[in-house]
Amino acid sequence: MKRNIYWHELRRKARSVLYWSLGIVALNLLYMSIYPGFASQAAELRELMKNFPPELMEAFGLNQVDFAQVLGFYSMIFLMTQIILAVQAGNYGVGLVSVEESERTADFLLAMPVSRWQILNGKLLAALTALIATEAATWASAFGFIAMFHGNHPYDAGVLALILFSMLPFQLFFLGVGLAISQMVRMVRSVTPYSLGLGLGMYTLGAFGNMAGEAKLEWITPFKHFDAAYIVRHHHYDARLLLLDVIITVVALAFGCWRYLRRDISTVL
Repeated sequence: MKRNIYWHELRRKARSVLYWSLGIVALNLLYMSIYPGFASQAAELRELMKNFPPELMEAFGLNQVDFAQVLGFYSMIFLMTQIILAVQAGNYGVGLVSVEESERTADFLLAMPVSRWQILNGKLLAALTALIATEAATWASAFGFIAMFHGNHPYDAGVLALILFSMLPFQLFFLGVGLAISQMVRMVRSVTPYSLGLGLGMYTLGAFGNMAGEAKLEWITPFKHFDAAYIVRHHHYDARLLLLDVIITVVALAFGCWRYLRRDISTVL
């Protein structure tokens, strides 16, 4: 029965995985295809960026990397990729176990000869599989299009791998927090406002922290925990922020699971 739940949930997510993956592949193709033009006009680009407001440069991390370099340019693309990945993972987290309540099918599922823990376990495994599938498409498109368009500009494949490895803990953060949020509200009628609010809200916190010089906001948002520009400059993660991200994720997942196993589930009746 648990296996049936896993495959059922995975089939339900197949189309969304395809759409999210195609969006990221298109993003990588679009921006990497214009990289040669950026690199050939590096001097003019640097002069142009000197005229940008410092607050704008700080908000988008434009003052931390050299866009004439391959990975410096890709760090900008990866930031946009992170926004997509955050909304996807938040969507899966919020809707993980709340979708049956909003669709009024919870009583049917809970009447099956399967425990709540088995239901939750199957759904979590399906969500994790879907996230990894999207990340695999991101890996393939990032390495493929960079190899296609980097020209004579060298780049460190190990640093690129570090950037891409950050996707899994990054998405698990939003999956866990999304699940926790869904268990703190009476009923989730629509997943989208929660996932968009969570993903874009965390991004805004990171940008606002840069503009305001509030380093404490780095402890809140995973956009700062896994900052591609930081990884490009230092060739490693910030160990403190990585540990914090893991702790928040574990606590959020544990709370969401604990709450689901004990709460009263709304049914048709």
